[in-house]
Amino acid sequence: MFSKLKNTFSKISAKVKQEAVKVNVIKKIEGSKLKKLSNDLEDELLSNNIAYGVVNEILNAVKNSSARNLKVDLKNKLKEILSSNKINILEEKNPTIIMLIGVNGAGKTTTLAKLAQKIKKNKKKCVMAAGDTFRAAAIEQLEQHGKNLDVKTISHNYGSDSAAVAFDAVEHAKSKNLDYVLIDTAGRNHANEDLMRELEKVKRVVKPHYTILVVDSLTGNDAVDQAKLFGEKIGVDGVILTKTDADERGGAIISVAHESGKPILFLGSGQGYDDLEEFDADKILNQII
Repeated sequence: MFSKLKNTFSKISAKVKQEAVKVNVIKKIEGSKLKKLSNDLEDELLSNNIAYGVVNEILNAVKNSSARNLKVDLKNKLKEILSSNKINILEEKNPTIIMLIGVNGAGKTTTLAKLAQKIKKNKKKCVMAAGDTFRAAAIEQLEQHGKNLDVKTISHNYGSDSAAVAFDAVEHAKSKNLDYVLIDTAGRNHANEDLMRELEKVKRVVKPHYTILVVDSLTGNDAVDQAKLFGEKIGVDGVILTKTDADERGGAIISVAHESGKPILFLGSGQGYDDLEEFDADKILNQII
């Protein structure tokens, strides 16, 4: 995970140390060489799918670093970016309503099932709402997860009103005294106006406590566009990044955290129900720097 990003920081640190040794560490590295090192760092960061605005902020944070302090300054800046105010979406609100949004293929449905597994392990009860009435087999996929986990799934027919599905799930949770309602939603393209209107309606009808954006970490800079648009149109409380086990670059995590200003909540990896890890900024930074 994030091996290319780790190599980037190691490579740049080594270059800085080499130049520092040449001038006996005490003196400043010459302006032309410092500029070259800065350009190298910029190119490396961009190649790891870190958004341009974030790259500039990182460069400004380390432009006066010494060879001794470069790693520390990099780590401090990245921790600042990755450490938005944490929220606990699994706190109980009788019931807690959690709505997942994101484009098709990001892994919303599987992530929903993983959240259901976490809830069950906490000895709590939930219901899942098959609110994606657009994508073929989406309802059957969630219903199968429900059977595997022994969790009730509320569903209507394809083409039905997603808000109605979500509403029925909330009413079911209230009648059965369940602890959580997990709402799956349609994806399509994030620029699709019909999708945005549909999501706005679901949110207006059920008033979820948390609206969580699910992002595929392999989509690179498109993840930033998704975070911006969903944030502006729907409103986002936090982010879950999926497929991080296959992500060698790691740029999406840094970029989405910076551009959304919202906390990264979980990292999804494999297809198993337990493959959802609570996000820990320090752990991630120790892996890459």
